[in-house]
Amino acid sequence: MKLAGQTAIITGAGRDIGLAAACRLAAEGARVALNYYSSGAGADAAVAEINAAGGQAFALQGDLTKEADVDALVAKTMAEFGSIDVLVNNAGGLIARVKIAEMSNKHWNAVMDLNLTSTFMLTRACLAHMKTGTIVNLASQAGRDGGGGGAVAYATSKGAVMTLTRGLAKELGPDIRVNALCPGMIDTDFHNIHTPDAARRGLEATAPARRQGTPEDTANLILYLASAESGFVTGTNIDINGGMLFS
Repeated sequence: MKLAGQTAIITGAGRDIGLAAACRLAAEGARVALNYYSSGAGADAAVAEINAAGGQAFALQGDLTKEADVDALVAKTMAEFGSIDVLVNNAGGLIARVKIAEMSNKHWNAVMDLNLTSTFMLTRACLAHMKTGTIVNLASQAGRDGGGGGAVAYATSKGAVMTLTRGLAKELGPDIRVNALCPGMIDTDFHNIHTPDAARRGLEATAPARRQGTPEDTANLILYLASAESGFVTGTNIDINGGMLFS
């Protein structure tokens, strides 16, 4: 198994990409700490499935824009499993599509806190216990192309996650490798909520892959970046978009 004996923290793990990543890493031997904010049913179901298969997992609710909740997640992981080897910073979101001319400071700050500050705080908290290992951040195609209408704050926050990834790779290497994914159109609740169906059908017709991505597609790439198979890969922001954007 690729992650036997290792402990992974995965945020936003109650649904979609985070949930798929938790199950994928657990299947490769990782002990898994699942953070969720509102998707408790999905996280609890994943924990039950992982434990029934002979793995080890727990789920903990938390708002990772709050330092107390960040610290609680790290403390419970150390108490349950005694180490942190893999960190997957997946929690985040668009919140709402708002154009800059209509955007309040409150909305801007909320998006930055959700996508960027939470990643910073959890990474910092884990480093007190993480002398070697891997960090995988979830950026976005929006961080490369600026995002769709009303997504400037989101795209900016994800561009910052990409830069944070590069900086951390320099600062933490060689003991800790840090990489990020830049997903495009992945079939998740994010796009169910924020992307018109016509746009999704248009992508399926024009993308070289001729389909949307799946959470499992993304989880497979997370596993690769978390495992020793990517041992010479660090500081990268890897596109996963079916060929819709080349960088």
